[in-house]
Amino acid sequence: MEKGKLIKKVLVMILIGVTVLTGCANKNNTDEKIKIGISQIVEFEVLDKNREGFIKALEDNGYIDGENVEIDYQNAQGDIKNTQTIAKNFTTRKKDMIFAISTPSAQGAYNSTKDIPIMISAVTDPIAAGLVKSLKEPNTNVTGTSDYIPVEKQLELIKLLMPDAKKIGVLYNTSEINSEILVDQLKEVSKKQGYEVIEAGVTSTNEVSQAIGSLTKKVDVLYAPTDQLVVSSMPIIVQKTIEGNIPIIASEKGSVKKGALATQGIDYYKLGYKTGEMAVKVLNGEDISKMSVGLPEKTEIFINEDSLRALSIEKPHGDNITYLENE
Repeated sequence: MEKGKLIKKVLVMILIGVTVLTGCANKNNTDEKIKIGISQIVEFEVLDKNREGFIKALEDNGYIDGENVEIDYQNAQGDIKNTQTIAKNFTTRKKDMIFAISTPSAQGAYNSTKDIPIMISAVTDPIAAGLVKSLKEPNTNVTGTSDYIPVEKQLELIKLLMPDAKKIGVLYNTSEINSEILVDQLKEVSKKQGYEVIEAGVTSTNEVSQAIGSLTKKVDVLYAPTDQLVVSSMPIIVQKTIEGNIPIIASEKGSVKKGALATQGIDYYKLGYKTGEMAVKVLNGEDISKMSVGLPEKTEIFINEDSLRALSIEKPHGDNITYLENE
C-alpha cells in the first residue's frame, strides 16, 4: 500500500510539473513581442507626424507598443552615416520589421538586410533610390508609401500667386537623391512652361545662408523641395527671402508653417497611417514583395498669411485652400 501511494504521489508531481512547464511555454509564446525598429533621418514635424500615424495604425489593429509589440525608435539626427549604423543595429538585433522614414533611412535599412521586412514612407522615388523594382510589384523586401507630388502642382501655385514670375530658384542638398530627382523634374517641367531654373547646391547647413543670399538676387521665386537639409534650414531661408522680397513655394506643410509662402502638399500623418495599415498586412502574413507602394491620394493648398502680407501678395480664395500663420 505504501509503495502504491508513493508511486501515485510521484505520478501526480510529474503531471503537475509537466502542466506548469507547458503553461510557461505557452505564456512565453503569448508574451513574446514583435520587435519593430523605426529609423528616422531627423526630428521634423512632418516626419514625426508620419511616425505617429504609423504607430496609431498598428494600435488600431491590435499591435500595441509595450503589450504585444516592442518599438525601438532611433533618430539619425540628420546624419546619413547614422542611418546606416541604426540599420545595422536593427539587423544584428534581428528585428521582425523595420520602418524607415525618409530616403536615407530606407536606403540604410535596405543596404543592411534583404530579409527583414522594411516599410518605408516619406520617400519620393523608391525606384530611383534602388529600393524596389517597380511601384506596382516591389520584388524586394521593401514596400510602403511615397510622398511624391508632381512638380506641376507647385508650378500651379506660382501661376496663381506670382503670375509674372519668370525665374525659379531652387536650393537643395546635392547628397540627397530625393532632391536631385525633384530638381531634374523641376527643370524639365519648367522649360516646357517657359520658366528658367537657377539652382544652388549645398552639402551642409553652414552653406545655406550664403547660397540663399546669392539666389535671391537672381530669381523671382524660390522652390524648396522635400529635402531634409533645406526644411531644417527653413528659418534662415525665410529670413533671407523675406529680406529680398522673394516668395518660397515649398513641398510640404511644415515649411509653410515656418514662413514659406505656400505649398500644394499632403498630410504626412495620413501617409504614415496608410503605411502602418500595410505593415499590419505584412505582419499577418502577406507577401511584402508583391505589395504595391502607395502614393498620395490628394493634395491641399496651404498658404501662410503672414508671408502673404510681408510680400504684399494679394490673398487668393478657393475651396481647397487652408491659411496658416507662422509658428
